[in-house]
Amino acid sequence: MRVKTKADYRRRRHLRVRRKIRGNAERPRLCVFVSNRHLYAQVIDDDASHTLASVSTVSGDFAGEKNNREVARRVGAKIAEAAKAKGIERVVFDRGGFAYGTRLRELADGAREAGLIF
Repeated sequence: MRVKTKADYRRRRHLRVRRKIRGNAERPRLCVFVSNRHLYAQVIDDDASHTLASVSTVSGDFAGEKNNREVARRVGAKIAEAAKAKGIERVVFDRGGFAYGTRLRELADGAREAGLIF
């Protein structure tokens, strides 16, 4: 019998959520991935299978910074700016099976403060 890891449980939660959440052209999906070191956020149109905007802590303005609450809030604001530049005001939030905890909540709040509606 195979031992299940935390990643297996998260993957299963994510698939369960993805059965219900779907982004389209007028309301794309804001998909978030959280690792120990980095945050990734993408705005995805699932109908066209196309990423409309993406921001991460790996490159750009966030390179070399610690992954904490302040950085998460700035990533949220940055993804909202990138989405608004593409003409996107409303999104569906996909937490990717992660707990809606400290960094994820800060990212969502930062996106909301920058004008994204979900």
